[in-house]
Amino acid sequence: MWMIYSAAGLALGAVLDRIFGDPHWRFHPICLIGKLISAAERVIRNIFPKSMGGELAGGAVMAVIVCLIVTAAAAAAGIAAYLISPYVYIAAEGIMCWFVVAAQSLKKESMKVCHALEQGNTEKAREAVSMIVGRDTAALDQEGMIKAAVETVAENTSDGVIAPLIFTAIGGAPLGYLYKSVNTMDSMVGYKNEKYIYFGRAAAKLDDAVNFIPARISGLLTVLATYMIGLDGRNAFRIFKRDRLKHASPNSAHTESACAGALGVRLAGDAYYFGKLYKKQYIGDDTRSVVTDDIRCANRLMYASSSVMLAILLAAKAAVWFIFI
Repeated sequence: MWMIYSAAGLALGAVLDRIFGDPHWRFHPICLIGKLISAAERVIRNIFPKSMGGELAGGAVMAVIVCLIVTAAAAAAGIAAYLISPYVYIAAEGIMCWFVVAAQSLKKESMKVCHALEQGNTEKAREAVSMIVGRDTAALDQEGMIKAAVETVAENTSDGVIAPLIFTAIGGAPLGYLYKSVNTMDSMVGYKNEKYIYFGRAAAKLDDAVNFIPARISGLLTVLATYMIGLDGRNAFRIFKRDRLKHASPNSAHTESACAGALGVRLAGDAYYFGKLYKKQYIGDDTRSVVTDDIRCANRLMYASSSVMLAILLAAKAAVWFIFI
């Protein structure tokens, strides 16, 4: 029966996210994971030598420690809940899943950019976009801000929504939180700057590995979602095939290319990070200028593709349960 209880928890978590979004809470599990990563980094940097080999080894040790602690904590919480009652387990699993899926919050934060620009408040829009992207935003014009918001929604469709659903469906909350620990480490230390070029390499490579399959599934689901909401599915698939590898990361351009093709716009290109220019290839064709409504369309694509993924995962879990009863 664990399969059915797990499926119920997964469905409950997705519903809670859709209704409430990601709660802003001091003791949010992802915030706690971030604090664990920061603490582990401080301790490990004091232990390992300040050399290339020392930082590579230290970063790898940190990745292992963080993943083990987070996964063990999620497993312990699930086991404790299950020992109390299957219904308590479903509730606990649902709440834990809710904390790792970020669809509603992704929509809410990106739409702040859209609404601010439609109101003519450029500074408010720039502040909103700075909260959801890692690039420098001070010099972005309106087109740059729209592109940044669309790219964020497209990329996070995979690692913020679909990938957590996949891992949670396969291994319950423990595997879902293992994924989020890797993803959070990458977002905190996976930079190619002087501070993290070696120390963050293990986290960055591990993130590439765990997202390899989900990113490709997410890209194909985004193409499928394009047909569902009445956008240009044929062009989405064409751009997906052509541009899905036009990114320094092996995974980031899959959903972004499908989204660019669906909208008929050009995304990506050069961007500044920490004051340094990074050269990037363009994704999509420059057939028209982006508009604020493209942010809405990107969110519709995100919800449609993740809903299909959730339905597939729940059906698969039900089928496995039916086969083995």
